[in-house]
Amino acid sequence: MRGKHLLFGAACAALALAIGVPNLSSAAKGKPAAKMINDGRAKCYECHDEVKAMKEGSKHAKLACSVCHEKLKEHLANPDVKPGTTIDQALCGKCHKDQFNSFYQVNYENPWKKEKSAPAGRSPMQEKLLGAHGFNKEHNEPRGHAFMVIDQFQVDRFAGGRFQFKKGMWGMDATGKTWDVLTDTGKDLPETAKAGNPTCIQCKTSDHVLKWKFMGEKDPKAKWDRTSNVIDVAKDTNNPLGCIHCHDPHGTQPRVVRDGLIQAIEKDPAGNIFAKNGKTDLKVTDFRGFRKIGVMSKVDSRLMCAQCHVEYNCGTGAQWSDNEKVGYADQRTNHFPLKNAKGLLEHYKMLNFYDFKHEVTGARLIKLQHPEAEAYAGSVHDRAGIQCHQCHMPKLKNKGGKKFTTHGVVKPIDHVKEACLTCHPKSTVAQKKWMIESVRNYTKGKMRKAEYWMGKLIDTYAKAKKAGVEESALAEARAKHEEAHVLWEFWTAENSDGWHNPELARETLTASIIASKAGIAALNKAMEPKKEEPKK
Repeated sequence: MRGKHLLFGAACAALALAIGVPNLSSAAKGKPAAKMINDGRAKCYECHDEVKAMKEGSKHAKLACSVCHEKLKEHLANPDVKPGTTIDQALCGKCHKDQFNSFYQVNYENPWKKEKSAPAGRSPMQEKLLGAHGFNKEHNEPRGHAFMVIDQFQVDRFAGGRFQFKKGMWGMDATGKTWDVLTDTGKDLPETAKAGNPTCIQCKTSDHVLKWKFMGEKDPKAKWDRTSNVIDVAKDTNNPLGCIHCHDPHGTQPRVVRDGLIQAIEKDPAGNIFAKNGKTDLKVTDFRGFRKIGVMSKVDSRLMCAQCHVEYNCGTGAQWSDNEKVGYADQRTNHFPLKNAKGLLEHYKMLNFYDFKHEVTGARLIKLQHPEAEAYAGSVHDRAGIQCHQCHMPKLKNKGGKKFTTHGVVKPIDHVKEACLTCHPKSTVAQKKWMIESVRNYTKGKMRKAEYWMGKLIDTYAKAKKAGVEESALAEARAKHEEAHVLWEFWTAENSDGWHNPELARETLTASIIASKAGIAALNKAMEPKKEEPKK
């Protein structure tokens, strides 16, 4: 019986496999496969032929199934007894020490609790522009993969502030398992929100890959689904994003497991943002209708990182057409558009979904997430074939002088020599750092202007409504607000301040300004005193 329980196990390491080196099996390279090891795996392969295809001839071929699976004898004697599967980076770290240690190394170059809505942040007017949305309670810039779960649960917008550090704020740089670092106080704090949901948790952790059906659908075999109680799911989440998100543990092939991404690529394999020459290098395997994984023939970290660094919908909302509520039972609450700022509004209209209405204008708004993949697609670096890992996971040296791929995920501006000068050897660190800062300064200027004009549109709308202008003018202004919002918030949610694609940033942010000004002009025209007709 082929079961979900052997979907991701059987290997001691996937954390690092030096990214950038193709991880093809011997058979895939045209070489004769190594002789199968006689450790009992042949019995497993009788049911799990897809595991055999990935494992034999790979770098993990010598590893026995028992490395990652428990109760194998009991399972072989009785298929109804499910074997245990170890999903923990520490197991991978036994072989890949440098990669494991770099993953959990605290990046003190990257500040924590850096609010996007602070005066010097990415979105100083966020409070006004997002209205009463829960993200206004706390919306920070990210600080690293090892903290993905901890920071999501501890943020004021997630669970009413009930999850706190065991040592108070002094535990802020503690690393390790979630519930060794955090505690559940059971008490809601003032000025917090409850904007968390089970789907959002799935890209922060790998703990649920055997407990979550494809797309978060309900299934007797699935412990959790989109409608599950978010606190219960959180309590069952102990580790951040794991090695198995990006590396297949059976055969070490680069892969993706995030269901929304796989679904989006399957719907449009030739035209999505990762496709080259009319196809995407992703072989999707369906495991008995429960889970799907996508395996690549060679590393494409644009795809691997896009499991999380994309705009995706994971929350409830309403239908664009009739304002009917869309709940978690609807699959639109687990959706990857894979569109940049220019195409997102039309995409969500076609999907018939919006997140919330603005509290002043009533405009139907999309709450954007972190669309780094879409921003990067088509950029100068993307066209040159540069992938995410080359800038954010550069080669570093350990204490012994041996090079390894860092899994701490760095900001290139803090590591210009490793991240930039490999491709730009004639440049200096100071020059490249200056260029990055200059592009970001320019983009942030456009972001401030887009915020100003959208804020003025909101104020003008309130004034016009109070003046009793016609609904047609208010509707025109709301439509312009909807347009301006998506074009602006794409860049406040995206985390590069325009560096990933400066041209796209300028084009869409100026388009946001133009849309806001058009809405203001329509309202001002509607408020103009009507000229009295001359008496006859």
